Amino acid sequence: MIHLGDNMMDFLIPFFELLVFLLNFISIIILVWGVVISVYDFIHSETTHVDHVRAARNNNFIKNFLGSYILLSLEILIAADIIESIINPTIEDILRLAAVVVIRTVISYFLHQELKDALEDEDEHRISKIDR
Repeated sequence: MIHLGDNMMDFLIPFFELLVFLLNFISIIILVWGVVISVYDFIHSETTHVDHVRAARNNNFIKNFLGSYILLSLEILIAADIIESIINPTIEDILRLAAVVVIRTVISYFLHQELKDALEDEDEHRISKIDR
């Protein structure tokens, strides 16, 4: 009975290795796509806004937007690392997975704080315009 499980795992390992490769590739595509959109938005913002305060505020939103793509990319990398750790459990894989999870958690926390602050700042800015 144990041999059946080993044989099944030996049969599925190439599929899981391909899945890990695809997830890594998708993660890179998402990251590059977010960078391309952010660069485009930055150039558009810098060329259309005469007011530097408004451009700086818009740049903060662009930065947070890029951060969301980075987080999504990291989440997919974590999924790939989990699968890789299951099919090839080495201490290096487990330590790398732990490091990525810690990094993602820290980035997520600070990005969330920045998004929250940016939204509150935008609300205050909108309210101050209404009061004028």
